[in-house]
Amino acid sequence: MVVTSEAELAALKEIGRIVAVTLEAMGKAIEPGITTAELDAIGRALLEGAGARSAPESVYGFPGATCISVNEEIAHGIPGARVIQPGDLVNIDVSAEKGGVFGDTGASYAVPPVTRAVERLCKDGRRAMWAGLREVGAGRPLAGIGKAVGAFARKNGYTLVRNLASHGIGHSLHEEPKEIATWPDASERRVMREGLVFTVEPFLSLGAEHAEDGDDPWTLYSEPRALTVQYEHTVVATRNGPLILTLAG
Repeated sequence: MVVTSEAELAALKEIGRIVAVTLEAMGKAIEPGITTAELDAIGRALLEGAGARSAPESVYGFPGATCISVNEEIAHGIPGARVIQPGDLVNIDVSAEKGGVFGDTGASYAVPPVTRAVERLCKDGRRAMWAGLREVGAGRPLAGIGKAVGAFARKNGYTLVRNLASHGIGHSLHEEPKEIATWPDASERRVMREGLVFTVEPFLSLGAEHAEDGDDPWTLYSEPRALTVQYEHTVVATRNGPLILTLAG
């Protein structure tokens, strides 16, 4: 999607705020003893209360309103009876549609007590995302995002999951430009148009380089097995840099 009017931008900002507020509330609700189904119910109530529809559920038939992945699961985890334990690493991905436009955001949360390595991983996951976000702007190369995230990962001793990419979004959940690498990709030649809407969502890991299928049709696991975090914003490329749509404030 390329934003062409103030009405489109207003609609994107509205759904962006809705998913951001939902993610923030779910993150605050994480505690030992809560199930991922209970967390998902919180997200569903907030989305529906704001007049939005879960994107994975409505678009792909996903069995939940949000994706909740724990520890060895790194994406598309199905909400259910799993009980959150002390020390768990929980990723929540919230995407939704309202008024014909979509927003997508995500974050990882460490449940105390956690090791210093996990605490650092979460902090650096956000930093990796921001390294990519700083490369967003009209007329700039999409490859700059992956180069910046890759440089950050190398400098700080992390790996990047290289088969889960950022993507265009707007009138649908996944649209052109598809497969925006958040790792260095020498073949990437595309340039950000002014008004282009897409996500920035690196998967930073303590050793994983790929995501692989598990026993169900949805959940993805790190390969090799290693703790992995994901942080995600939906942005618009402007002449002044990234306009971040998925902020709760």
